[in-house]
Amino acid sequence: MTARNDRILLGVESSCDEAACALVRGGRDVLANAVSSQIDLHTRFGGVVPELASRAHVEQINSVIAQALQAADVKPEDISAVAVTHQPGLIGSLLVGLMAAKTLAWIWDVPLVGVNHVYAHAYAPALDDEPIDYPAVALIASGGHTALYHCAGPIEMTLLGTTIDDAAGEAFDKVASILQLGYPGGPVIDNAAKEGDPKAVRFPRTLLKGQSLDFSFSGIKTAVLYHVNGVPGVTYDHPRGLEHFSQKEIYDVAASFQQAVVEVLTTKIRRAVEKTGAKTTLLGGGVAANSALRAAAEIQAQKLGCTLRRPPLKYCTDNAAMIAGLGYHYLQAGRTSDLALSATATVRR
Repeated sequence: MTARNDRILLGVESSCDEAACALVRGGRDVLANAVSSQIDLHTRFGGVVPELASRAHVEQINSVIAQALQAADVKPEDISAVAVTHQPGLIGSLLVGLMAAKTLAWIWDVPLVGVNHVYAHAYAPALDDEPIDYPAVALIASGGHTALYHCAGPIEMTLLGTTIDDAAGEAFDKVASILQLGYPGGPVIDNAAKEGDPKAVRFPRTLLKGQSLDFSFSGIKTAVLYHVNGVPGVTYDHPRGLEHFSQKEIYDVAASFQQAVVEVLTTKIRRAVEKTGAKTTLLGGGVAANSALRAAAEIQAQKLGCTLRRPPLKYCTDNAAMIAGLGYHYLQAGRTSDLALSATATVRR
């Protein structure tokens, strides 16, 4: 009989444009992590097209499950539960993974565990690493979410602040589009910024009133647009438009934009740490792969006397290892789901 701390969970993730399956033992030991990305499918549209994403998941989900099982050399009888993302995300995409997970749980006669994939991002730093020292403050920043949480434990999350408009990753995508750098915006802005001067352009840092822990990135996106194309109705001494920018000037805009976003994110982390007294800070989500953010967060953590936990780059974007990892803690706590578990597109709590 499998010991409780050696339980193997199969995780399924399909909340957006990655179809993924993973096998994780004991909540942290990743045995296999199969991911099928749809970046090539959505690149020409400059963003994820929900209908195309869900159709692609139908084609990919069985394949990634088979890949993960084969890579881990795990048999169904070795699996203690099936964990699955059921919120938040694109509803059509969520349903594909949820139906696959329900089917496996039913056939194998094991518990089903529903997981909020935003919460799972906060757990990602523990994968293939030491346990997280709680309590902690977690910044989750991606294309669809930017939020701060106070984490009393892996499954005890309290929302401290969230975006009131664009998410950080969404702003990266939109600015990359303005600068015609490509898609997805996070990696291309990061690479371009390495060639630019982060002090070349002073873009706004929207910190909101008082000691707010909420975020707003629509203003900086608009500021970049106006810097490149000009403010409508205003006459300029020099012509505006990207065609009039040198490659160096484009890199400077990218670097200056990135610096502004990083300063906002790290300022909010500092405020959250000061408010909660947490001694651990966590990064999660696709924006957690940004090299400038990772470096700035490390420097700030040292100043605050905190330990910074960052996930490996492969666990920053959506993946099933974090779903299975967090699902293990729900299973240990007896918090399982039945086969009536539903998918929820948007969750604000």
